[in-house]
Amino acid sequence: MAKLVQSLSTKGPVMMKALVDDAKPKFATFLKYAKVELVPPTPAEIPQIRSGIQKLLSGFRTGRWKQLTVKEAWLNTLVTAEVCLWFFVGECIGKRSIVAYKV
Repeated sequence: MAKLVQSLSTKGPVMMKALVDDAKPKFATFLKYAKVELVPPTPAEIPQIRSGIQKLLSGFRTGRWKQLTVKEAWLNTLVTAEVCLWFFVGECIGKRSIVAYKV
């Protein structure tokens, strides 16, 4: 037991430094993308959102969705799943419970 404590006391700081040195560039990359991707839409982007929704609806009506490649369909499925996941996570955060609202 004493050897374990001695080993942790000598190797622990070295391991922590290596962990921090490895995490810094990854965290910087995360922050770079988070500043761009996690911001709410600006008022200038609202017309683009409307036109995108209209384009999606017209494509659904005309059957253009049948001509998607498997890769595009899979990507659309993953994006839809991500949006649903974030919706449900937001709901759980908002109600402060996983199961139901506390009345």
